[in-house]
Amino acid sequence: MLIFATESSCDETSICLMKDKKILEHKTFSQEIHKIHGGVVPELASRAHLEKIQTMTENLFNKTNIEPNKIDAFTATCGPGLIGSLLVGSTFTKSLAISFQKPFIPVNHLEGHILSTSFNNDIKFPSLILLLTGGHTQVYLMEDERKIELLGQSVDDAIGEAFDKTAKLLGLSYPGGAEIEREAMDGDEDKFILPKPLVNEKNFNFSFSGIKTHINLLTKKNKVNKKFIKDLSASFQKSITELLIKKIARGLERLKLEKKDIRSISVVGGVSNNKYMKNKIENYFFNKNIEIYYPLKEMMIDNAAMIAWACIKFYNKEKNDLFFKPKPRLSVRSIL
Repeated sequence: MLIFATESSCDETSICLMKDKKILEHKTFSQEIHKIHGGVVPELASRAHLEKIQTMTENLFNKTNIEPNKIDAFTATCGPGLIGSLLVGSTFTKSLAISFQKPFIPVNHLEGHILSTSFNNDIKFPSLILLLTGGHTQVYLMEDERKIELLGQSVDDAIGEAFDKTAKLLGLSYPGGAEIEREAMDGDEDKFILPKPLVNEKNFNFSFSGIKTHINLLTKKNKVNKKFIKDLSASFQKSITELLIKKIARGLERLKLEKKDIRSISVVGGVSNNKYMKNKIENYFFNKNIEIYYPLKEMMIDNAAMIAWACIKFYNKEKNDLFFKPKPRLSVRSIL
């Protein structure tokens, strides 16, 4: 099966050609314009998608020498995300499907992330999915590939949002995740003790807004110099990681009481790029009979390859729906 996919839920414009389990071509453009604003501006994101997506698609087909009429199905992210950005990608992809008289398959952005590790790993079930992005912090249980259950999520800020807001308070650029990780390398991670909301509760719910508020107070009480930035970045990264690990560990205790013995954990989404966090998670679960999976690096941030893969895994003709309306708050399992 040959699939053309687009992903435009936020500030990445991404397209992919995938045949069965092989990525033929995959391009992702990360919009730089949002750096000057310290966060994503929805209208600017939509305009940037409009400016890039057609040229990127033309270049993709020219480079691969594949005719669009050879595509078996066209697919696009239809939610959740910024409505303007979703409309650009889905409308563009629908127009291609109409032009070449092919099916259009709407895909859920979150399901793309959830399924992304199955592209390069043989998943052991039951499996836990730790979804860490700029807009979501969620934990899902997969008893098999077709049974996905939301176990918990952030009650306020997403983890990626916490990184971005902390970086902004420290005068670092957007996106904040890579900036915090870079500064933390030379910092004292034990310098500041930060709160860990909900850490003792045996569930999979998270809270990050209190950490941001505490950091805001610290920046007002201290001189924000290079050493302060490095030490607070390191302390923040350590606290966030410890919070994640402790919450997962306590949640696993609850699942064991329910006779659900987790065999693997997938860490997905853009925040899974953080090397410090990956090492700490791997070290904690070492010798606990739980496999830790990650997607391919190019499938960690928002990307069209994971959308193509989700389409391939669950494709059938009944899912052809040119009239599916993009939904900013689309929930998992609303489509696939």
